[in-house]
Amino acid sequence: MGIVQSGQALLATALELGRTRLELLSVELQELLARLVLLMIGAVAAILLAALALGFGAVALVLAVPAEHRVALTAGLAIAFLVAAALIAWKVAREAKARPFAASLAELQQDAAALRQRE
Repeated sequence: MGIVQSGQALLATALELGRTRLELLSVELQELLARLVLLMIGAVAAILLAALALGFGAVALVLAVPAEHRVALTAGLAIAFLVAAALIAWKVAREAKARPFAASLAELQQDAAALRQRE
């Protein structure tokens, strides 16, 4: 009977460990989806700001005919939009490099190492 109870305890422990890992995977998946939405919003914002910058740049060239300060203001706005688009694009690129499921993979490696030590 001791072997059966030991086997049952081992199976219960393995199932509990699997459940914990699946919960962690679920949480990481939710975080990944939230981050993906933010990345998509950032990418759309960068594209929109770049388009606005090009539009203002074109307006600046059209209005370059002497109307004293209009050209400088339009060019300044175009530069500001370009800087904003570059900053957003940089942040999106930096966020895109994060490794998904890193915590789950690390926990599984620790589990495997702990099981190897028991043997």
